[in-house]
Amino acid sequence: MSDADLRAHAEEIQEQFSDHLDVDVEDVQHRLEQLVDEYKVPVDEARRSVTNHYLDEAGLERDEMRTGNDELALEDVDEPEEWIDITAKVVELWEPRADAIGQVGLLGDDTGTIKFTAWAKSDLPELEEGTVYRLGNVVTDEYEGQFSVKLNRTTTVTELDEELEVGDDSVEIEGAMVDVQSGSGLIKRCPEKDCTRVLENGRCSEHGGVDGEFDLRIKAVIDDGREVHDVIFDREATEELTGMTMDEAIEMAQDALDTTVVADEMRSKVLGWYYRVRGPTFRRYVLADEAKRLDGPVDTEETLIKARSI
Repeated sequence: MSDADLRAHAEEIQEQFSDHLDVDVEDVQHRLEQLVDEYKVPVDEARRSVTNHYLDEAGLERDEMRTGNDELALEDVDEPEEWIDITAKVVELWEPRADAIGQVGLLGDDTGTIKFTAWAKSDLPELEEGTVYRLGNVVTDEYEGQFSVKLNRTTTVTELDEELEVGDDSVEIEGAMVDVQSGSGLIKRCPEKDCTRVLENGRCSEHGGVDGEFDLRIKAVIDDGREVHDVIFDREATEELTGMTMDEAIEMAQDALDTTVVADEMRSKVLGWYYRVRGPTFRRYVLADEAKRLDGPVDTEETLIKARSI
């Protein structure tokens, strides 16, 4: 991360505490640099650590700190590692898959929905389904083009006695799957906290050589007869679409000493069939939340050539 980016983070933290402490922005930047440059801590974790230091120094509780962040509608969340305030309804809570996660689920406002994660160590009040909250000082994250927000120790949680209509930001497409792209099948992701980058030759672009964690995905091209759509299926959607579990995929790759056999097997199961897919969009991708196979196989080469000629 550049000095200018760290300086911007330092200035934001200094501004948050300007009513409570005589904080020198140079001191804030030095603390950030030490964590990020010397100890290789991800910048959002470094920012939380530095913010917590000043919270303790000022003797403040979370709800006493003025965040100074922009309040954004959920549809306007389009950059990772931004500190924002949001007002949203808890649409659904999911079962956490790791002890480090306190709560995970879906938030919504009138512009759409977004996933949230609250860390167990953050010691935040538990959110309840159907309740509207103002959440101050949450940090944005991005995974395969899909944005989410993370609640941390500095997040303020204020329950609001009001109703909020949740908008639907999903699209639905029907068409033939004409290609399964490179990067599909059994992949490995960086195991570092808050990092979900796909490893290339065992290396993360941010954290270098790491022991990755397995994941499944399909990056597909679906032709609806008028245009082609790039669609990403995450692990859950991939398992449902192919009937292949993560354990089965790992065993298949270990037997063959080659992970590419998983993508080949998936390709043979899904390519050339019609599907109805529904999910949010990000840039050129449809992020599949729901997928259903429809009737009839197709000639994928003929269909793709036709689509590219439109």
